[in-house]
Amino acid sequence: MRRSGLAAVAAIGTVSLLLAGCSKAEDDSTDGTKAAGANAATKDVVNASTQKGGTVTYEYSDVPDSFDPGNTYYAYMYNFSRLYARPLMTFKPAAGDKGNELVPDLAASAGVPSDGGKTWTYKLRSGLKYQDGTAITSKDVKYAVERSNFARDVLSLGPNYFQQFLEGGDKYKGPYKDKSAEGLASIETPDDTTIAFKLNRPFQEFDYLVATPQTAPVPQAKDKGIDYVKSIVSSGSYQFQSYDEGKQVVLVRNKNWDAATDPLRKQYPDKIVVNLKVNAETIDQDVQAGNAIDLGGTGVQAATQADVVNNADKKASTDNSYGGRLVYLAINTKLKPFDNVECRKAVQYAIDKVSVQTAEGGPIRGDIATTVLPPDIPGYEKADVYATDGNKGDPAKAKEHLTACGQTTINTSITARSDRPAEIDAATAIINSLKAAGINATMKQFPSGKYFTDYAGVPKWDADNNVGLMMMQWGSDWPSGYGFLQQILHGDAIGASGNTNLSQFDNKDVNELLEKAIGTEDKAARDAMYTEVDKKTMDEAALVPLTYFKVLLYRPANFTNLVSTAAFSGQYDYLNIGTTKK
Repeated sequence: MRRSGLAAVAAIGTVSLLLAGCSKAEDDSTDGTKAAGANAATKDVVNASTQKGGTVTYEYSDVPDSFDPGNTYYAYMYNFSRLYARPLMTFKPAAGDKGNELVPDLAASAGVPSDGGKTWTYKLRSGLKYQDGTAITSKDVKYAVERSNFARDVLSLGPNYFQQFLEGGDKYKGPYKDKSAEGLASIETPDDTTIAFKLNRPFQEFDYLVATPQTAPVPQAKDKGIDYVKSIVSSGSYQFQSYDEGKQVVLVRNKNWDAATDPLRKQYPDKIVVNLKVNAETIDQDVQAGNAIDLGGTGVQAATQADVVNNADKKASTDNSYGGRLVYLAINTKLKPFDNVECRKAVQYAIDKVSVQTAEGGPIRGDIATTVLPPDIPGYEKADVYATDGNKGDPAKAKEHLTACGQTTINTSITARSDRPAEIDAATAIINSLKAAGINATMKQFPSGKYFTDYAGVPKWDADNNVGLMMMQWGSDWPSGYGFLQQILHGDAIGASGNTNLSQFDNKDVNELLEKAIGTEDKAARDAMYTEVDKKTMDEAALVPLTYFKVLLYRPANFTNLVSTAAFSGQYDYLNIGTTKK
């Protein structure tokens, strides 16, 4: 994310798993049961098939932040939403880092920059239609961006890049308050197939920005604000048949989807079912039985991990990859005494990262982290500012920094997501580490679906409830240092709700470096600035890197066209998964 983010570079895990090539499922007799080999889906499409029909079932342990493409920020929903919501650009359905390649989706081609990268123009494909047969126009894309970025009191869950970078974005109140026909003047639609974005400063990676679901078209006449999620109008290959909030979503084929306008989607299954609030261990069982796909892409649970990796047959159905993601502890820089950098440094030294890594499932689930940027994101440079012997923490050193900030003990709260057992276990390990250094933390658990809207992502709630520490996992919005860093470190990203800069870090030098970087055409120069942002953030001890996350996915039999993609944190690309079951 986005919260547990987006782009990543898939890589081979540390378990010395054997690689295998693409396998094929040409008819029901194979039933997709022959394992292609460990890590096969990080290299190629597994169980490739053009077979149509059947039902593909997904399961999730909680509820998503939202199915509304303009109000979501989880990587798995960026992935899944493309089935019914087509953004201007998207990522190519391909294995590993090949999945990081941007390709046109609703747009006919990549954006055309002008004015030094301050204006970006896109032409839509011809013949585009919604599920009801009406034409999709550039005005619908303009409206989608306006509602998703500028009505933060209604739709607060997605990123606010457009609000920050579009000319006049700081003054426009959004379409629910501003009823003018013109809307935001810096998004121009001179005709029904052309859209141009006028920025307040150069943005050299803008094509990545329009790959978010926030650019998926929304017809203004059909928008119901926060309730649009109950009657989403599809622009993709599938449409909603039913939406039972918090329980189940069912998608069926969109009959007005035209393959001639869409080279990416194949519309293989008849139906797609998403079952919500399924016990995590039950999901593990259903995935291994070949009956479901883990929608969240969090992978094998700790309780079943040993059984999977120690069984040769089961191991042959796993994919273990880096996710371009960082598991970390956000420190609330606005809450006393953590507004003092010495108190934050005490937390850095206190934590036994090996115990955290063990709680998460061991090295197979992530390498111990010492920087903000993961190794598979441009700008990463190896460093360890708060090194301790064997990464096991140093209570004595932590107490020295407590003394330096005028404290002998600290009493605070730490938040974690109640439906993520590994996160709870990691938070418990942190609590034990901190206690040895004189920092007493009490855990508060909340469900993923409300974590950012109601709790950890709400600065006022954090202040009122003495929340100084927050568990977080973050993946790059796109494969660059800016795509990883901006929404968790830039002061402009701090929001009243749905906030992902959990540390409320607002550092002038970091803000300026990020702004300078995104306007710099030379990629090497940009990457050097991202390295500097990482260093400054660690010097300020705004967050504690815990592990460079690795996902361990079990590849369910009976499903076709499975490919672990770097673009969605190592998850399987959901665009064209089918089934051999009728």
